[in-house]
Amino acid sequence: MEIIPAIDLLDGQCVRLHQGDYDQVTRFSDDPVAQALSWQSQGARRLHLVDLDGARSGQPVNDIAIKAITAALDIPVQLGGGVRSAERAQELLGCGLDRVILGTVALEHPELVDQLAEQHPGQIVVGIDAREGRVATRGWITESSTLATDLAQRFSRSPIAAIISTDIATDGTLAGPNLEALRAMAEASSVPVIASGGIGTLEHLLSLLSLVPLGVTGVIVGRALYDGRVDLAEALQAIGDGRLQDPLSCPYA
Repeated sequence: MEIIPAIDLLDGQCVRLHQGDYDQVTRFSDDPVAQALSWQSQGARRLHLVDLDGARSGQPVNDIAIKAITAALDIPVQLGGGVRSAERAQELLGCGLDRVILGTVALEHPELVDQLAEQHPGQIVVGIDAREGRVATRGWITESSTLATDLAQRFSRSPIAAIISTDIATDGTLAGPNLEALRAMAEASSVPVIASGGIGTLEHLLSLLSLVPLGVTGVIVGRALYDGRVDLAEALQAIGDGRLQDPLSCPYA
């Protein structure tokens, strides 16, 4: 299982929101490039960026930071937040991003996502963010009547690279992932699923291994890494390839 550190950008700074609430912001660093380099040096093989300003307003506020991060890193970088047109997706891919994540547009214009996935194989990801099982969009401000599992099933027919499944109720809480919701998402789609939301301990990461056979191939971790509750190097050693290491050498087995 791939462990992907997250950097959420707000006004050019590294932050975390509690359950997607822009009024509950914790700021961790004013140097996102240094933070990105730190995760890379600790063994990360991919970085996850969220443009929170873009998600809320649809405007490219953090492009300077995004370009600086992709230029500084050797590992692939993916980004979501405010990617609501083909032009914006192509612009970001041209900035050196490996993948772009489409959330709002995946609900409102799913055929556009299909077209982009055809044009950019392996580089288009769908972000499905859900509150009580229903899709939320535009920075989680707007709630729809669409079930997250129905949207996941819709994209089973699409050549997208993956689905990032975020449970808003657990995001930023460190209380553990919503395993039931993740199982439902994985069962609804043949596309690989990346888990997001709620990771607070190494045990939480280990709990996801039971979902690997269903197609949960990765997990995004944010606040727990910044708080030191999860050590990235230890986590990668324990489950970085989706399997526990030799029980005699792994203290978490």
